[in-house]
Amino acid sequence: MAKAGSRSGPAWLGAVSFAESSFFPIPPDIMLIPMVLARREQWWRLAAWCTLTSVLGGLAGYAIGLFLFEAIGEHIVAFYHLDAKFAEFRELFQNYGGEILLIKGMTPIPYKLLTITAGVARLDLWVFIAASVVSRSMRFFLVAALLYKFGPPIQTFVEKRLTLVTTAAVVLVILGFAAVKLF
Repeated sequence: MAKAGSRSGPAWLGAVSFAESSFFPIPPDIMLIPMVLARREQWWRLAAWCTLTSVLGGLAGYAIGLFLFEAIGEHIVAFYHLDAKFAEFRELFQNYGGEILLIKGMTPIPYKLLTITAGVARLDLWVFIAASVVSRSMRFFLVAALLYKFGPPIQTFVEKRLTLVTTAAVVLVILGFAAVKLF
């Protein structure tokens, strides 16, 4: 919290966002929320920075999965007790990697699990980048926009109901895709 309020706050936000995408346990929301509340007029910059550094960190996670899974990736997955989820995701990523990343990247599921799995599954790099940019920006811009619009009163709602908010966003995205395909 002290780092979020400091002049070097954006650098710390970027570092946490980058690291969380491949190995770090704390999500960037912990810093993004107080930073947006303190600098509401900069909400879009903070969300964009958080998105960019998260996607860059996701590329590091992808590289861990692609090149260093046995040396590093397995240990990260085991450390977070995500072995069962990893096996499930690895199989699904073979056929639906982009879609999974697009949807699950907005949820509280550890993004590092998705990035490492994408590398192991050898998901097309451009699909990985595009899905990461869309899903991460939707998550961080949604949080930042709610905080900008409603200020401190919405903070508790965002912190306690982020899963509900992101699930609603995912449902809207899926409905949007379905509507485009139908019409």
